[in-house]
Amino acid sequence: MTELRIEELSAATIVAVNTLTLKPGQEQYIVPVSYSAAAAVSDPSHAWQRVAMESDQVVGFIHGNFDPDATQPEFRCCLWRINVDADTQGRGVGKFLVSALGEEARRRGFSTLHVFWERGDESPEDFFLRVGFVPVGETTYGEVIGALPLD
Repeated sequence: MTELRIEELSAATIVAVNTLTLKPGQEQYIVPVSYSAAAAVSDPSHAWQRVAMESDQVVGFIHGNFDPDATQPEFRCCLWRINVDADTQGRGVGKFLVSALGEEARRRGFSTLHVFWERGDESPEDFFLRVGFVPVGETTYGEVIGALPLD
């Protein structure tokens, strides 16, 4: 794999992000990227959206959210969405994106990054555990709340 770089989501990259492929079974855990884009437009001060580039190709997308005033701690610094193209999964792109989000969180003064996931076949649980998230609770809807210390 060539070197990865991170770029802001832009008009030039959003079409490629919308066409990232998934492995069979993953689609049930992913909402359309347009939902993330809409969230960024409605509250751009909190949204942090980036793409992972390999050469000139978009291979991944991440949407983080930073809201220091959120009532619940897990919503103050969280990973809302991550997509890695099916053909690129397992090559470190997801870890690269989570690391970039963690660096931005530290830069903003946060010490913990949170994420929510559903359990099940093809769910992202194994990935989140591999990159260091630890289950710390559960939502009222049964999703796992994961925390990643940023020390």
